[in-house]
Amino acid sequence: MSMRPSPDSERTRLDAFVVTADDAGFRDQRDLMERPFFSLSKSHRTRPITYKANDIEVQVLGMPEHGMATIWDADVLIWAASQIVDAENRGLRTSRFFRFTPYQLLTSIGRATGATEYRLLKNALMRLQSTVVATTIRHGVHWRRQQFSWINEWEELTTRSGRIEGMEFVLPEWFYRGVIDRSLVLTIDPAYFRLTGGIERWLYRIARKHAGRQRAGWLFEIPHLHAKSGSLARISDFALDLRRIALRQPLPGYRIRFEHESGRELLRVVPANLSTGPVDRHVNGVVRSGAQGIVTSGAALSGHQAQENQLNLWPEAQIRARNFESNRDSNFIVVGAGKTDADAKPASPSAPPSAAKPGETP
Repeated sequence: MSMRPSPDSERTRLDAFVVTADDAGFRDQRDLMERPFFSLSKSHRTRPITYKANDIEVQVLGMPEHGMATIWDADVLIWAASQIVDAENRGLRTSRFFRFTPYQLLTSIGRATGATEYRLLKNALMRLQSTVVATTIRHGVHWRRQQFSWINEWEELTTRSGRIEGMEFVLPEWFYRGVIDRSLVLTIDPAYFRLTGGIERWLYRIARKHAGRQRAGWLFEIPHLHAKSGSLARISDFALDLRRIALRQPLPGYRIRFEHESGRELLRVVPANLSTGPVDRHVNGVVRSGAQGIVTSGAALSGHQAQENQLNLWPEAQIRARNFESNRDSNFIVVGAGKTDADAKPASPSAPPSAAKPGETP
């Protein structure tokens, strides 16, 4: 049994990247880590995200039927980025066109593999495809605004009994370019997938992107963080959530605390006991996305039973070449009208804001 895309499908024009790695280290895309691209709530969100910082603009629209893609749905993109980087590290050609088994994806990000998880995965793919993103980040010389969805198209391979045996999806060029450019990806701690709160997950990605491994850490103003989160909560409620996180200290590899300076309330992020080097093992523990369901999975067996010995669903084939070339662009960001990243400054006063990137080899 094989998938046969329609003649107008992108998959007919792309070479398939068949996922085989079970132990790829986790990588995240820098632009997605520091700007508001996802809903931080598991509830159905259709209110748009609008973020503007000088020449950087981000607008995210969720369709009424499915709602906006959530930060838990973004696990699919983190997994895809990790597979791409791992394959290129091994000298393999990659593609925006993925072929994989749901079992591979779910176990990699630490989720269970039963019928419920398959249904949640399908719901996540629906939201990723229906969410529309418009941004000026990494625009071309003559083109300013790019618009895309997180997944261009996807399909599942099922038996007549409803058992899911494989999946395919196509990533947008904007995301793929941001992954094959190694300067635009960072390793992340596998414990990230065990964070259950949306703000916790978002705050870890902010910490990893800005504080990185810098001993002095990074400082943020609370209103600035609120704008970068895309949260619908009031700033006061948002700050209260941050204080609760500071009490629990759940972020893997980072510690946070509140400080006051010249009448401003600041959040300091400091690295501690980092484990964001190359990852050689699966995530321990099991989590669920928790996003509300839309359709049933139709899987007759558990995910483990349905996916056993399915790595040879598709014939082995060499991918001839990348679908397009890497595009190295600046990752510098401005964060407010007439302001630069000095509002999200490194904690060390000796480090100039313009030079205080996470600056780390992925």
